[in-house]
Amino acid sequence: MSTVRSPIKHCRNCGVAVVYRVPDDGDTHQRAVCPACDTIHYENPLNVVGTVPHLGDRVLLCKRNIEPRWGKWTLPAGFMELGETTAEGAARETHEEAGAQIEMEGLFSVLSVPRVGQVHMFYRARLLSDVFDPGFETIEARLFTQAEIPWDEIAFRTVRETLERFFADRERGQFGVHTVDVL
Repeated sequence: MSTVRSPIKHCRNCGVAVVYRVPDDGDTHQRAVCPACDTIHYENPLNVVGTVPHLGDRVLLCKRNIEPRWGKWTLPAGFMELGETTAEGAARETHEEAGAQIEMEGLFSVLSVPRVGQVHMFYRARLLSDVFDPGFETIEARLFTQAEIPWDEIAFRTVRETLERFFADRERGQFGVHTVDVL
């Protein structure tokens, strides 16, 4: 999960250097505008999608084999691809990172992370098996009870926030959809 992208320097249509200004179309934000062809280039947050895979009272975590945060534990998640829904992306990431067989459930958490230009979305997913075949991005995929989770070794705040809400909802016996601003 990356940091905010660098500003656009050249027009994607004609290659001329862009200028940052408020467009004349009633917009209220500075945008990269091409002075040659008048194309306005918008910079929008990246979507990170993943799951909270669970089996009984345990959740599946993946130990990262890539930076950032190599060796730390995370939920299976990654950047959404063009042409897929958020649920399809979350399922794909779960398969790629954990080799887990799942049944998708409902949207669980939506976390805005403006400082890095990202929105993270996690779905609940019921594990169909406790056999995993992690991909190259994962050192180890393992099930944890709430008490066993290595809380000090969680890779990202969005994962911690999601896990805390998942276990609280499980204890209450009712799952909601959580929105969180990670500032």
